[in-house]
Amino acid sequence: MVVAEEKKSISEYSLLDEATLDCPFDFYAQLHEEQPVYQMPETGIYVVTKHEDIRAVARDTETYSNVLLAMEELQGDNGRRYQNILKERGWEHVHVLHRTDPPVHSQHRKLVDRVFTPARIKNLVADVEALAHELIDRFADRGECDLIKEFALPLPGMILGEQLGLDKNEFARFQAWALAFLSTGNKIMDDAELLEMAEIELDAQQYLASVLESRRKDPTNDLISDLVHAAREGEEPFTMHELQNLMHQLITGGYETTTSAITHGMWLLIRYPDQRQKLREHPELLKNFVEEVLRFESPVQGIMRRTTKDAELSGTKIPAGSTLILRFGAANRDPNQFKCPGKFDIERENANRHVAFGFGAHHCIGAPLARQEIFTGIGALLERLDDFELARPLPEHPHVYSLNFRPMKEFHLKFKKK
Repeated sequence: MVVAEEKKSISEYSLLDEATLDCPFDFYAQLHEEQPVYQMPETGIYVVTKHEDIRAVARDTETYSNVLLAMEELQGDNGRRYQNILKERGWEHVHVLHRTDPPVHSQHRKLVDRVFTPARIKNLVADVEALAHELIDRFADRGECDLIKEFALPLPGMILGEQLGLDKNEFARFQAWALAFLSTGNKIMDDAELLEMAEIELDAQQYLASVLESRRKDPTNDLISDLVHAAREGEEPFTMHELQNLMHQLITGGYETTTSAITHGMWLLIRYPDQRQKLREHPELLKNFVEEVLRFESPVQGIMRRTTKDAELSGTKIPAGSTLILRFGAANRDPNQFKCPGKFDIERENANRHVAFGFGAHHCIGAPLARQEIFTGIGALLERLDDFELARPLPEHPHVYSLNFRPMKEFHLKFKKK
């Protein structure tokens, strides 16, 4: 007789526990049933899990403010010490673009939207495709590869580096910056860890300051130059301080989330061979496959907000001044929005209702480029290679410890060349 495994209670989970963060979906399912707005006992932060609630919060920027720093919310006094280190030797974190509310956010977004135009993304399609095949050429004859280091990272990394006007071959350095930038808002750190991350960020700031100042004096045809000169007559240009923080946001978005989505997409094809075969037989499903990957594995699991006044979500009262985590990964598994949410289905009709790129005014500005890179990257792998499997077992916990993101530690792929 098979004995059903006893379901854990909510109190037995912790969003600061490595095993829970590595695979949070059973926890999310229980929160949906029992406590859709959950207060973390370790931090006091409210975790919002329902799709409808998250969309409501994203629409109401007056009640749910974006003017906060995740690092300070998580690190407390140590976060303020980190800020002082940056202030003394570089530029501390300030509120720019996704850390702002209207009308400031609207002003910043207007300037940035002039740079990230649909035409620019459209013109990149051929470059993304050419680079994807160039990267595959380097390992196709070997029959295996380190997918992250040899493909999933350099594809978005080199494209963004070239577009920004940085040395595209330094993508590994830029990713190290991105992971350091993200880590302070995703893991409670001791003094030594924070000092290490501060040194990495200061290195990035000094590098970028030189590039930004160069573009201010001598404009070129790249994204950094366009951001420096985005203001028109009568408008305030971005300051060096604001530009440093904008670059922080662009680098964290461009060098991590797309890499995660490509890697998870390939892992899903290995774990669900029936869906892989369906995609082989019906390549027109590739776009919907990308949306289902984003829904199912959500590279960004959560993002923070703060209440400006007393609020209520799903019957839970939330006092003014509270910190929230909008749990995108949970919203994308909400059974009220997605039928059988734990099933990976590349024919899911409403897969694109996910909130993996956020929602509302703060919807990710890089979403069109990310989608194109995921679509083109995985499409090229399927076109050139076959019989995918893991070349070596994944670690017990495959994901890097992170409260709000989901990068994989490693991913070695074995395949046959077509």
